[in-house]
Amino acid sequence: MPVMRVLRERLPGVLHKDYLRLIFPERGMRVLGLDLGDKTIGVAVSDPSGLIAQGIGVIDRAGEDQDLEKIKAIADQYAVRLIVIGLPWNMSGTLGEQGKKVLAFAKKLERATGLQVQTWDERLTTVAAEKALLSADLTRARRKKVIDKVAAALILQNFLDARRNTLSGNNRQK
Repeated sequence: MPVMRVLRERLPGVLHKDYLRLIFPERGMRVLGLDLGDKTIGVAVSDPSGLIAQGIGVIDRAGEDQDLEKIKAIADQYAVRLIVIGLPWNMSGTLGEQGKKVLAFAKKLERATGLQVQTWDERLTTVAAEKALLSADLTRARRKKVIDKVAAALILQNFLDARRNTLSGNNRQK
């Protein structure tokens, strides 16, 4: 028996577009992704289904309180329900000074927004973003303007893909 027919029979009155939300409640929500730097914060947001990340901009750091307010405004604008912030682990698996700053900022961001803030391993995302921008043949000046936004989108997309694989049972570990 086709799945959609079973859903229609067992859930009368539920719109077709809402079935996925019922099956996978973690999906169907926007997620905000951040790449926190000393001078800028790259910002990305997922699509409403929580499947695809898109870089939306860069926040120039202006002090912690102002940064938190800007992020809160973006979270409100996009009606996000979760924030993912890149955590820069060292290649050795240790947490360096920047990683400690990110953890402290994540706690403050959680209090300021009232949203869950989750960290995600961001090792090599800036390198991957740089390679992607080089292959797109962008000038150095243009790359500099968008690299943080692209890195935030990569962090968020990696998180979304891992979550989707976990939800669908495809989280095979080697």
